[in-house]
Amino acid sequence: MSSKAKHAQKLLLFNLTGRQTFAIGTLKIREIIPTAKLTKMPQDHPSVLGVTTIRGKTIPVIDMASAVGYQPLSPEEIASASIIVTDCQRREIGFLVRKIDHIVDTNWRDIKTPPSMLGKNAFLTGLLMDEKQTIQLLDVELLLSIVYPAPAGKSFAVLTDVQREKLKPLNILLVDDSHVARRQLSDALDNLNISYQVTNNGMEALDIMKQEASNNHPIDLLVSDIEMPGLDGYELAFNIRDDAALAGAYIILHTSLNSEMSVSYATQVGANEALTKFDAEELVMAMLRGAESVRPAS
Repeated sequence: MSSKAKHAQKLLLFNLTGRQTFAIGTLKIREIIPTAKLTKMPQDHPSVLGVTTIRGKTIPVIDMASAVGYQPLSPEEIASASIIVTDCQRREIGFLVRKIDHIVDTNWRDIKTPPSMLGKNAFLTGLLMDEKQTIQLLDVELLLSIVYPAPAGKSFAVLTDVQREKLKPLNILLVDDSHVARRQLSDALDNLNISYQVTNNGMEALDIMKQEASNNHPIDLLVSDIEMPGLDGYELAFNIRDDAALAGAYIILHTSLNSEMSVSYATQVGANEALTKFDAEELVMAMLRGAESVRPAS
């Protein structure tokens, strides 16, 4: 396999409580700073400790332990804690953690999908086994969806009858390891009465695409997250383009990272489009652009 398809990942390891080690990808991280002075804001979620100013910009700071269901950090623990400043979903958020550990190099293939028995609200998007412990990769999108829930009466993409009819005949596959992202995009397509298949990992997505192609009903539109355990979106796109039976699919990759590098790499491995935010409406419009360029199998 080409080196372009081998996507390495750096993870920042840290502790929230006890000895359990958690991680998030370093591409999400802007910087790490010591605990700063926090100003509590009215009506904030209980896990939001307050806001602080970094380089002239005001950002909220979340007690990550509290947000994922552990005991909130005590004032003494907060005083010696660190803030991980992240860039996620086009907004800067600070996560207060008890202790920063170190950065490890890994590959998405080494990160395992959490067992289904953990449930959809386990805040985990992957598990990494090393010689000493199991490292839990946190689902930051799920965490943020609970701390900052979408407003009631959310809007969906509005399509004309002609636009909707262009999407209806297509064989669509959605791939995302985040329960929140899968639900949001599924809701958007359900609202439009558009049929689709959905899975939570890249290996299963590739298997589905091969099976559909063997049944003479190839996938026309693939919408996939980039950051997934097992087989990430980059490798998935590369494998699709490398297989003549699958290569006709219109590939839309998305990531919560606001990064030109992510977009550039996505196009290098064969994606038609890459979006730097999970936004159901934007993805539906990208799918519509894909519908203009693909012809569904008869």
